[in-house]
Amino acid sequence: MDATRAYQQASRTHLAVVASTGSDSNAVRAVDRAVSLLIALGDWNGEVGVTEIARGLGMHKSTASRLLATLQLRGLVSQDHESGKYRLGSALVRLGGQAEKALDLRAIAMPELDGVARSVEETATLGVLEGDRVVTVAWSDASGAGHSRKWTFFPLHATAPGKVLLSSCPEREVIRLAKIGFTPYTPHTIVRADLLLEEVARVRRRGFATSFGEHEAAVNAVAVPVFDRRGAVVAAVEVRAPGHRIQPSRVPELIERIRCAAEAITEQIGGVAASN
Repeated sequence: MDATRAYQQASRTHLAVVASTGSDSNAVRAVDRAVSLLIALGDWNGEVGVTEIARGLGMHKSTASRLLATLQLRGLVSQDHESGKYRLGSALVRLGGQAEKALDLRAIAMPELDGVARSVEETATLGVLEGDRVVTVAWSDASGAGHSRKWTFFPLHATAPGKVLLSSCPEREVIRLAKIGFTPYTPHTIVRADLLLEEVARVRRRGFATSFGEHEAAVNAVAVPVFDRRGAVVAAVEVRAPGHRIQPSRVPELIERIRCAAEAITEQIGGVAASN
């Protein structure tokens, strides 16, 4: 249990630092304890009782029980009905698999993005669906150099990759998002459900999406889908640039180039293009 003790010490140090800045809160402390509990369960490599967990992490048994109950509701831990002991839950397997797929997809996509960026002398990205947003998991600039920057999140309704990803979603998903509300980032942002449904239908028919000043007033973009083995859209390859460098007349050239890259990525992951 050396790893657990090390994490416990690091966790206490972290909380002390947070408290010293005056920004500590019960929520932060609860999240930190829940994370430490999950890591401890992983270190045990098997089942463990709540008393042993609480003792190992230096927390009250009642606190550990409440955290375990909450994590169990989310499928992050599971409990053996006979022994009453806990282990990591199946939801972590699913989350880990999704993260692994994203990382694998990034490794496959980077050479293609570099090629696109060099050929069109603009920024090329790869975006995937993460909840109700697009997350950019790979990025290459006009020099063709891949960036190791942090993942960046963008809205679905106002970006070219977002529209591509929505094109593989059922209509009720767009309606659900509309009920939450679409942020009007610029005067060109689509904020009505009916108009977005029409736009997504166009994307599905044409096989590509555009965004002309819809998320950032001075930025235009085009994107095409990457498909998985079921023919569902799993990612979007995008080229983005300042508006004066991506005008409507340039769209066919860009679409042709990024479509070749997206097809190469689709093939490498064993995907098949959906038939319209």
